[in-house]
Amino acid sequence: MKKSLALLVVAACAATTTAAAAADIVGNPKAAPAKIEMCIGCHGIPGYKSGFPEVYRVPMIGGQSAKYIESALKAYRKGERKNPSMMGIAASLSDQDIADVAAYYAQQTPATAKR
Repeated sequence: MKKSLALLVVAACAATTTAAAAADIVGNPKAAPAKIEMCIGCHGIPGYKSGFPEVYRVPMIGGQSAKYIESALKAYRKGERKNPSMMGIAASLSDQDIADVAAYYAQQTPATAKR
């Protein structure tokens, strides 16, 4: 009984520490320019269509909410969203990188290019 209670307390502390650490991450848009080279090649071209793994329109992400961009990148990193290119890129990003990139794109205005 004591062992089970001790394990429960340790698990609760670990979860709290992880959540607190994640909450401490604040995106810095000024740190993003060195991190977005991979993004610009597709997301920075109005009307761009990707041919891998299938042909689809690549969304312009300028002006999207930071929370949405962070969520999408973390889902690609976990494999919950399926796109080989995005999964590889997201896997190379830390939580801080993701927050910085998201903050950078959230400060932009939405693209008005024809699609």
